[in-house]
Amino acid sequence: MLTIVPTPIGNLKDITLRALEVLKETDAVICEDTRRTALLLNHYDIHKPFIVLNDYNETKSFPDIIDRLKSGQNLALVSDAGTPLISDPGFKLIRECLAQNIPVDSLPGPSSVITALTLSGLPPDKFMFLGYLPEKPGHRKQLLENSRLHPKGVNLTYIMFVAPHKLIKTLEDMKEVFGDIEVVLAKELTKIHQNVETKSVDMWLKTLKSPKGEYVLLFRSSG
Repeated sequence: MLTIVPTPIGNLKDITLRALEVLKETDAVICEDTRRTALLLNHYDIHKPFIVLNDYNETKSFPDIIDRLKSGQNLALVSDAGTPLISDPGFKLIRECLAQNIPVDSLPGPSSVITALTLSGLPPDKFMFLGYLPEKPGHRKQLLENSRLHPKGVNLTYIMFVAPHKLIKTLEDMKEVFGDIEVVLAKELTKIHQNVETKSVDMWLKTLKSPKGEYVLLFRSSG
């Protein structure tokens, strides 16, 4: 069986007893970065072999992983932080397992998307996760434009991940598409310096100097 195991997004205490149980009993751990995963496992005195799975080798890794699973091994899939597959590798592997009738289970656990949404003060009843916006400026602006095409009367909270070096440009694109709307930025979630603030786009552009760390950006549409 392949088990999808969410891991803490910042605070190592945010892991479930069931997740620890699976990690202790698994034959090997499939991960993106062995150093990041080793920090977590060592903290809980768990020692397992690693199988590296990332955006560059995902398809090439299939044969070995599938063979292991078919031979009866139990494997755990983790990401560097949070729930695997959410803007992380693993989707193609899960699809292949299902196609080959290999049992797959997914444990509930940490997600920066839900944590940021519940802290934002924005309505959480209807939301859309956009992941990371496209690299190319034209494609990025097009996606933002398309987000305005939701059905009339359906108000959504939009959530996206933004790397620090792209934050300023993303806010500038948002200003051009939506105007000076209010935007929530969340960073360092679950950590000592957790910060969730709401400001207008203009105010963010004035106050942000050298953004550091990954951001979760949220804003509200109006239908």
